[in-house]
Amino acid sequence: MTVTVGAAVIDCLVDEGITTLFGIPGKQTLPMNEAVADRDDVEFVMARHETVVSHNAWGYAESSGEMAATVVIPGPGDMNAMNGLKNAFNDCTPLIHISVETEPEIRGGDGIHETPPDTYDNVVKENILVETPQSTVAELRQAIRIARTPPKGPVRIGIPKNFLPMDVELASTGDARPAAAPSAPDQAVSAAASLLADAERPVVVAGGGVRSAEAPAALRDVAERLDAPVVTTYKGKGTFPEDHPLSAGVLCGGSSTELQALLSNADAALGVGTDFDAVSTGKWSVDLPDDLVHVSLDASDIGIGYDPAVGIAADAAQTLSALADALANRAVRSEPGAERAGAVRESDRDRIADLQNTDESPLPSVAALDAVRTAAPRDAIVTADAGGSRVWTVVTFPVYDCRDYVNPGSWATMGSGLPSAIGAKLANPDQQVLTVVGDGGLMMSVHELHTLVAEDIDVTVVVLNNSDYAIISEEAERNYRLPTSEYGWTDAPLDFQTIADGIGLASQYAETPAELEAAVTDALESDGPTLVEVPTDPAEPQAGVRMTE
Repeated sequence: MTVTVGAAVIDCLVDEGITTLFGIPGKQTLPMNEAVADRDDVEFVMARHETVVSHNAWGYAESSGEMAATVVIPGPGDMNAMNGLKNAFNDCTPLIHISVETEPEIRGGDGIHETPPDTYDNVVKENILVETPQSTVAELRQAIRIARTPPKGPVRIGIPKNFLPMDVELASTGDARPAAAPSAPDQAVSAAASLLADAERPVVVAGGGVRSAEAPAALRDVAERLDAPVVTTYKGKGTFPEDHPLSAGVLCGGSSTELQALLSNADAALGVGTDFDAVSTGKWSVDLPDDLVHVSLDASDIGIGYDPAVGIAADAAQTLSALADALANRAVRSEPGAERAGAVRESDRDRIADLQNTDESPLPSVAALDAVRTAAPRDAIVTADAGGSRVWTVVTFPVYDCRDYVNPGSWATMGSGLPSAIGAKLANPDQQVLTVVGDGGLMMSVHELHTLVAEDIDVTVVVLNNSDYAIISEEAERNYRLPTSEYGWTDAPLDFQTIADGIGLASQYAETPAELEAAVTDALESDGPTLVEVPTDPAEPQAGVRMTE
């Protein structure tokens, strides 16, 4: 029995366990949309702009470890989604991006929405163009296998629009299971264990690869065996519980002088699941010891920025487990790790005490974030946007599980906080989900407030409204002699409650920490989405300045 190619695409996705699709329908996608409408085991979430659909799928995967798919029209739809594809590519986050392509016989003739397929080569792990209708499902299964094979990532598959309604005999496919990640050689593990066990001041730096490998338990085992403080990267935040005595903070643009000193004073370091990118390390200005063990799944990461004493291109989970076994038979020399980590945490608390312990409106971001953390359950999923609020969130908002926090890594794109929360809620319907965004970031995806209402997605949106691109204005004033709040809009203030009212979205307003805590608590306990607006101080110190002054 034959089926249309469009229906076969949906059947294949479901067979592979991919049952959530994000997109905006167009005439080109309707054969697939029709197939979705005929099933009750597939959810198609209609966005308001294609820019967000890849962020939706990214948040879905980041918070669950499972994949979603995106469906867009050619040209404008595809190119709008490129931002989120690059975000997922940098973060090694798997998703399937289905683009309906220009017909082969028209390609090169400026057909409607036509874009050369290779336009997308550099924003995805792989870019697959389907050449015949019969091969569509075989190519789709290959795309899914590639996306799921470590290091994971987004894969684009372009399917010509005239293929979708065709009723053809489809090519059968074989085994499409993802390839296994490589294991660490015994000799390298032994050398790493000896180096780390002999150190008096070892530290661990954990990145997003620990999350991808589902390795937080193995990370904790190694850290405790070494009695070593753990520092995470932007993408590693949450891979080590931040209320653990060995937790020392996050290596980022807001890292304190004391945290950087912890790293520079170490005599050995284990970097695992991280590429030590230029964003986390301040363009490699952070000092790391010569006795560095660097574990990364991508061999090309090793040696960039830092020369390791031991380099291991292997799976983080397997390597950490093997390292824990190797350390079990060795005496470690570490100075008390909890004392070293605790000293950093204490100094960081002292640096922000005045920002945290205030109820004077407009609030500093730190005080607002503290109120949100108090209101949110320990296992709530929190997504953050890029911008000044993200850096303060990374530095001061404690997270306890690797799937309960989502923020962009080195791509650092604004506008991702709200759509990633939508994806996270659909992936985790039984968990409470909230996003903490600045007004600048929210305005880049404000249309998705309507998606929350139209699709009845129960997300709490906390918007820190300072009427400014404050992280830019601060830099402009400090280093470029531009006026205070040069890039603010106090003369054209945004009232997010009015925006919410026009969309039919419940909203609350809070000015003090107590009011904010109560508003967030009510929003999380209510049925349906809610926006909570809190005015914040555009003149507050930025994390990168306060934590190093």
